[in-house]
Amino acid sequence: MQDQNSLGYCKKCETKLSGSYCFYCGAPVELKRIDRKYVFNEIGSVLNFDKGILYTVKELLLRPGKTVQEFILEDRNRIVKPIVFIIVCSLIYTLFQQLLNFEDGYVNYSQADDSTNSQIFEWVSNNYGYANIVMALFIALWIKIFFRKYGYNYFEILILLCFTMGMGMLFFAFFGIIDGLSGLRIIDKGMLIGIVYIAWAIGQFFDKKKIFNYLKAFSAYLLGFLTFSITVVMIGFLIDYLK
Repeated sequence: MQDQNSLGYCKKCETKLSGSYCFYCGAPVELKRIDRKYVFNEIGSVLNFDKGILYTVKELLLRPGKTVQEFILEDRNRIVKPIVFIIVCSLIYTLFQQLLNFEDGYVNYSQADDSTNSQIFEWVSNNYGYANIVMALFIALWIKIFFRKYGYNYFEILILLCFTMGMGMLFFAFFGIIDGLSGLRIIDKGMLIGIVYIAWAIGQFFDKKKIFNYLKAFSAYLLGFLTFSITVVMIGFLIDYLK
């Protein structure tokens, strides 16, 4: 049996080809070689101000509640996907933290020994950008409890946190860069501003006219952080006990 590719069939869905792209699945007839131009185009597509990271950051900075509402309820192609956004923001934070070695001070654990808890919290402190993603799972539970009357499900709240906590990581990174380059101890200011932004964005998402919503959002963040920390401690103690 002759190779289908030599007869002009799509490599992906095996539909007969006519033109440069498969009319059925849209796959190109021939993939171009990956070169420098391809890499720069990929980077440019992510940073593109139209629908990329910069545009998403601008929208979330100016009107976070409305932007996330539109993503959930109306248009999911206008801004960067939420999972991609929080991963990229966490990567930016982690990259600059490793390069400039600034002390984040967000997670501290005083027990200086070789316990599982010490090892876990050391990892969290050194990889706060990624631990922040796990923490969102706990914060989302408290937001669901505090704002249950609005009818959003747990996963929609996670989408909200992917955007808002991603922005929080950018605030942390910005102040961390200044801290690391200038020697000014302002990283704690970045932490405070980032948390205030997250609470403001969450409150605006549900109902920006209700002041109490911002207080509930701030409380949900703190309780989520506390629940995350307690869970980590309990897991650490359980692992040490089983050992």
